[in-house]
Amino acid sequence: MCLILLAWKAHPCFPLVVAANRDEFFARPTAAAGFWKESPAVLAGRDLQAGGTWMGYTRDGRFAALTNFRDPAQMRKDAESRGGLVAGFLAGGEFPADYIARIAPGAARYNGFNLLVADRDDLAWYSNVGGERRMLAPGIYGVSNHLLDTPWPKLQAAKSALARALDALPEDDALFDLLRDDGIHPDEALPRTGVSLEWERVLSSAFVKAPGYGTRSSTVLLADGNGRVVFDEQTWLPGGAPGGRMRFRFSLRPAP
Repeated sequence: MCLILLAWKAHPCFPLVVAANRDEFFARPTAAAGFWKESPAVLAGRDLQAGGTWMGYTRDGRFAALTNFRDPAQMRKDAESRGGLVAGFLAGGEFPADYIARIAPGAARYNGFNLLVADRDDLAWYSNVGGERRMLAPGIYGVSNHLLDTPWPKLQAAKSALARALDALPEDDALFDLLRDDGIHPDEALPRTGVSLEWERVLSSAFVKAPGYGTRSSTVLLADGNGRVVFDEQTWLPGGAPGGRMRFRFSLRPAP
């Protein structure tokens, strides 16, 4: 993912609300969201080039999502695929804090990332850039291609839009609307992350459109207090044209 917005225990009826965009090169092969044959409880898309995923949820109420940390100077071509970190949590059974404690010693094998992992009780964030990890209290959070809640213009605007969209639940139109925001922010407000100013402009919008690259999917996840789950994924074609829409409705398995 390149934009993850999350309301954690911040709504009286929906303890987990996620709105997220995945930005990627359109040439990279990808499978749309679905339940995995080898791990039937896991619902996620799949990166067909490296085998991992960027975001998913399970029938047991396990959530994981990851963003890349943008720093071209630190990118290594021989680094392991970060998508395996998301898949590993979803297919496993560890508590969020335990999973992060286990992967952290080997996190230098990967290029920079932010990882969010949650079960029904706890939500944790970890980045291998600086090694910071936190258990997150109830609230509204956002992460793009820097650290958690870094005040980039698109992240601040999207978090504010998420807070307003919570009032409309269970309707999710406002969540998809905020993910479709393609407004470019002014140069003086943009971060400097090591890419050209032209790319900083392109990447400053929540919904990215560029030749050969852009937002390829928008995902909304709603999990209510009764264990009912809504997982919708809208795919996008080059230039921002709508592709297919995957809709999933299911109930969580009883907690052990």
